[in-house]
Amino acid sequence: MDKVLLEDTEHWQIDSEYTNYLYDIKVSIPTSAPPKEGFPIYYVLDGNWYFQLARDVVKLQSQNAPKTLIAPSIVVGIGHSGKEDVARKRRFLDFTPEAEAYIYPKRLNGKDIGKHGGAEKFLAFLEKELIPRVQKRYQVDLQKQALFGHSLSGLFVIWALFKKPNLFSCYLSISPSAWWNEYELCKEAENFVRFPKNLHYKKLFISAGSKEGFMVEDANHLYTALKESVKTEIFIAQDENHASVVPSVLSRAFRYLN
Repeated sequence: MDKVLLEDTEHWQIDSEYTNYLYDIKVSIPTSAPPKEGFPIYYVLDGNWYFQLARDVVKLQSQNAPKTLIAPSIVVGIGHSGKEDVARKRRFLDFTPEAEAYIYPKRLNGKDIGKHGGAEKFLAFLEKELIPRVQKRYQVDLQKQALFGHSLSGLFVIWALFKKPNLFSCYLSISPSAWWNEYELCKEAENFVRFPKNLHYKKLFISAGSKEGFMVEDANHLYTALKESVKTEIFIAQDENHASVVPSVLSRAFRYLN
């Protein structure tokens, strides 16, 4: 039986000098001619799980951009190589900030989550290795670049906004794991707004499913803390849970870039 290949999609790998890890990169490229300024672009974290969904949302909805507000765009899926259990552990390393000490919620007691605290190195990989290569290889609109993440990678998206607010023009965070390390992200948000920056031209989209319990409260807390510093929108998806929320909000999140 033949394998099915995704149309207009390239696959390559990067062995990062910063993280010492091999990443799977998938890139969906519009078939239309690029506009003068280049294509908008979505960098999708957890590409193992979300690249194809993100690609299909853009491919379908860009056919009627005046109504959907999603233009023909490049989609870059950033995936972890290796078996799924290895990739899941690697997420905890790449998407969590370094700390002097870590406090774990009871639900993680006894669970092997692997190493963590590698967000600085992963951000350096994005900034200094992946993004330059993408911009050299494809025609990209530098004013329309979005970073998308869910759960732990949603945590990373907001943390990246704090550390490198000018790396992307739009930050899309679904169900961010604000609980990590005793709500370290919320404390960083309070510090971020304490020193005002002229970032009202930056966009932040936060979402969660109404059935995600405490994560709804966490999303609202982040929205309230950040809305005066960054152009921020929040959307709580009714009747969605942690597993179902991404497919239900992806279109809304993606059109926030335009």
